[in-house]
Amino acid sequence: MPPDSPAARSADSPPTQRRWVLGVEYDGGSFSGWQRLNKRDEPERRVEPTVQAAVEQAVSIVAGREIGVVCAGRTDAGVHAATQVVHFDGPAQRDPRGWVLGATSNLPPSVCVKWCVPTTDEFHARFSARARRYRYTILNRAIRPALQHQYLSWARKPLDTDTMHQAAQHLVGEHDFSAFRTVHCQAPHARRDLHHIAVSRDGDLVTVEVQANAFLHHMVRNIVGSLLLVGQGERPASWLQEVLDGRDRSRAGPTAPSAGLVFVGPRYPARWQLPAEVTL
Repeated sequence: MPPDSPAARSADSPPTQRRWVLGVEYDGGSFSGWQRLNKRDEPERRVEPTVQAAVEQAVSIVAGREIGVVCAGRTDAGVHAATQVVHFDGPAQRDPRGWVLGATSNLPPSVCVKWCVPTTDEFHARFSARARRYRYTILNRAIRPALQHQYLSWARKPLDTDTMHQAAQHLVGEHDFSAFRTVHCQAPHARRDLHHIAVSRDGDLVTVEVQANAFLHHMVRNIVGSLLLVGQGERPASWLQEVLDGRDRSRAGPTAPSAGLVFVGPRYPARWQLPAEVTL
């Protein structure tokens, strides 16, 4: 091949773009959720701001062209994220610091990019993840919260967290979680592998931490709503097993409010060389 041929020049020249991975933190209180809405699909509905649209706009400004991002797991309206992971294909000549500072400077105050890592085309924010983690926090006292109320749910009645934890262990393992999915869930099936779930108390704060390979729509909030009935003494710990086996959403507890829910983040195999907070 002649050294000055087009093919040779193409082989020697650096790639014009590469795949990038971002760690995004956001307060979901002012957003209608993660997923960008399509005006053409919902012409009669006023389009509310979404986190995806905000991130795509900020990254596109840095890239100098329109960019679309893919996330690890969509969050609902009012749900927050400590580390949402997204990937996109953008200019290779940019450096991680430039993406972090440039994108964050073009995002609203409730969203920031914490880190950026270059990766290969084989990485996929959703399909490469092996687990997702959520944390739900409840203020358990007689008076509603004033400080940090946007990050807390509130339960007036005293909660027995030991019994809640005991009940939650019935859900560990691979099961059909139809009893804890919303009727609007679009997942093709309801089988999920729940790796672990823990209920703990620190003073007036009750925390439910859960990790699974993936989650159904409203799954965590429906589980928490059922655990609250157990914690308040309205149901025994064994009742959660009956609800799970029944696969009937109407038999489970109500959907807990979105404010107390935080998407802690996904987890990936170490070979992707991502920050420790998202690595198995």
